[in-house]
Amino acid sequence: MKNFYNSSDNQLVQSFLNGSNKALEILVTRHRDKMFSTILFLVKDKYLAEDLFQDTFIKIIDTIRNNRYTEEGKFLPWAMRIAHNLCVDHFRKVKRAPAVKTSDNQDIFELFNFTEDAPDNKMIQEETQERIRLMLNLLPQEQREVIVLRHYADLSFKEIAEITECSINTSLGRMRYGLINMRKLLTEKQISL
Repeated sequence: MKNFYNSSDNQLVQSFLNGSNKALEILVTRHRDKMFSTILFLVKDKYLAEDLFQDTFIKIIDTIRNNRYTEEGKFLPWAMRIAHNLCVDHFRKVKRAPAVKTSDNQDIFELFNFTEDAPDNKMIQEETQERIRLMLNLLPQEQREVIVLRHYADLSFKEIAEITECSINTSLGRMRYGLINMRKLLTEKQISL
């Protein structure tokens, strides 16, 4: 059995094309955290993020198997673009779907609490992440998206520009204004880290 752990993404894609499911498993494991956290920050729902993450890799597998993968050496940005597009598609679909409201005009799904708290998570880390999430949610969508892709997916500004279909200068500007706005939120809203 070939050792794939030191292989590049492109070598893993080629090995998968040659029939190695282990190569695909390593590729998924290698990029799982970055992709999932980015999707989660975009959709803000753990279960939806899990579904979109699975849909992303199904689409990736189908594309590779049908010999339509051409992004040599740029697997992660290509995969992130697929994930981003699936998130956008989801929001478009949700906009068209009618919301189910209660008699007092609340969304019916806001009444249910589906989250589970893991008892072994550190409370301080959770509070910090929640404060950052709150600040990110207060930012305009374009600024939030660039910050998430840069800091949580660890993408370059060139890769972010490709994914969001804007210029590098625009993505840099969105990052700059997003960070400025987060600093303002820290002082104005008294959100302390």
